[in-house]
This record gives sequence, C-alpha cells and structure tokens, in this order.
Amino acid sequence: MNTSISSVLQLREILAALPGEDGGAVAAWAAREPQLTKPPGSLGRLEDLGRWLSAWQGQHPPRLNKVVARVFAGNHGVAALGVSAFPPEVTVQMVANFRHGGAAINQLCTTFGTELEVIELELDRPTADFTQGPAMNEAEFIQAFQAGMDAVPADADLLCIGEMGIANTTAAAAIPCALYGGEAGLWTGRGTGIDGAGLDRKTQVVAAGVARHGGQQGLDILRCLGGRELAAMAGAVVAARLKRVPVLLDGYVCTAAVAPLQAEFPGALDHCVVAHASAEPGHRRLMAELGKQPLFDLGMRLGEASGAALAVGVVRAALACHTGMATFAEAGVSGG
Repeated sequence: MNTSISSVLQLREILAALPGEDGGAVAAWAAREPQLTKPPGSLGRLEDLGRWLSAWQGQHPPRLNKVVARVFAGNHGVAALGVSAFPPEVTVQMVANFRHGGAAINQLCTTFGTELEVIELELDRPTADFTQGPAMNEAEFIQAFQAGMDAVPADADLLCIGEMGIANTTAAAAIPCALYGGEAGLWTGRGTGIDGAGLDRKTQVVAAGVARHGGQQGLDILRCLGGRELAAMAGAVVAARLKRVPVLLDGYVCTAAVAPLQAEFPGALDHCVVAHASAEPGHRRLMAELGKQPLFDLGMRLGEASGAALAVGVVRAALACHTGMATFAEAGVSGG
C-alpha cells in the first residue's frame, strides 16, 4: 500500500515516525561476518554494505533480486535566467532518449541488472522563478512528493534514484546554501558546463533565492527552492524507508533534494548510501554536513542516476561475498 499525503504537516508527522533498522537482521549479519574466511575488516566497506542491506531490508541474508532505478524529470523557472548551458527543451529530449535506451543510465542499468523507469513531472509547466517567489505552492509540492512515493515498488530490494532537469544544479546549490549557510559561491558549480559569466549569473540567482527563502524549515526550503523532480526524489526516499528498501543516492542534485529530510528529522537518511562524489564542488561540502561518505569518486557529474546505477555493481559484490564465502569451519581453515 502506498502512503497518501495531503499536507506538509502530515509529511512531518510521517518523518517523525520513520522506522529504524532491524536489530534481528543486524544480529544475524554480525554473527556470520566474522566467520568468513578473511581477516576481520579486510573487505572494508563491502562488509558495511552487507550490514546496511540486512538492516534496512529487515532480513538476513539480504537479497538483490529486484533492483530498481527511478529517474525523475522536471523543469525549472530559473532556467530563463541563463543559469544553464542548455535550454529547457533538452529535458524533454533527454526523457525521450531514456525511453529509447540511448542514455548512459540505460547502459548501466542493463549491465547491472536494474529495472529502469523514468517519471516526467509536468515538463510543460516549469516551477516558478524562485528569485521572485516560491518555486512550488504546497499543493504542487505535495503532488510531486507523492509521485516520488508512488514510484517505489514494495517488493524492491534496492532503489537507485536520480534526475533530469535543466537548471536543477541551481536548485541543488540553493537548498544546502539555505540549510547550512555560507556564500552562494561555495555551493554553486558549472553544472552542464557554463562559462565564467554564466557561473556568475548562476551564483547571483542562488544568492537571491536564498535571501528570499532562507531561514525556513527543511521541507519549506525544498518547496521554495527545489523543483518537482527534487521533491519526487525526497518522496521516493521516504517511501523506501517505509517499505524497507535501502537507497543508493546519486550525485549533487539527488543529495541536495534529500538533505531537507535530514534537517527535519535527524536519521531520515540512515537507509541511504551516497554512491559517488560529484565533480560539482558543493557535493563534498554537502556530504560532510550529512555525515556521508561516497562509495567512489570517478569525477562523474552526469546525473540521471548514473552513479547510483554504477554502484549497484559494488553492492552486488558485497552481497556475493557475505552470502557466498565459506566460513572458517566450512573451509577447514584455522583461525575462525
């Protein structure tokens, strides 16, 4: 059953009552892991990933029979202010490319056995210019958040989330700037590859948005400065927690979209792992604020869940080691 929300107040009540990790599943993982034929801790974060899967799936052994990726697409009113190297029409064109199997995310999902779905969110109706007012009113925000919640299958074992939306790195910079403070330039990067003058414009837009909407609670910041696809990603993360589905977050835009959840309810992102460190300069600063470390850093900045989809291979490797390795007793090896 999908949870239906009708207001930000109700959403805050849901956040305050999010379930925690499954202690029994963690105990079962902890009983098996030290018995495997390797020195303790020698597989590093692969061991941590096995625990994470067990804890948030609520079962041991964990499984990865159904891994899903959800890419949310939206358009932004601030695109008209010259903050991107590409026009808003590219969002629609890239959604078509996803559907025809021609994007990077298609290749990565095929490679690692991941089911892909693209959800477009009123691409013909961009959000409002957040330098002039809120990007979304409450009804628009709730509708987008609900779309994200509804996109998460209850039988998923792992969820990858990502986005497509021209100008969404501007929203991504504005959200953590409003949440954590600091000069707009510390959070603002080149996104799709804008030149120096474009970066100056983008930074000014971020600063203007934060000046207008800063000082609010996390969900209100997401509503006022975000976009429909960012709200939907936050909704997917909440639904995944309720349905016991661990989440792989993609890069800067994705992490910025869910940061307001943590601001509202510390621990709201405990079931999430950040897949990779984006080349966008604000991403490392944001991960530090959230206490998250990426699984890898390959200089990626594409979005569209590409880093999260690539990380599925690492998570599959972690599961294979935890469930497939022999114990010391089974292998007849001394030292267990």
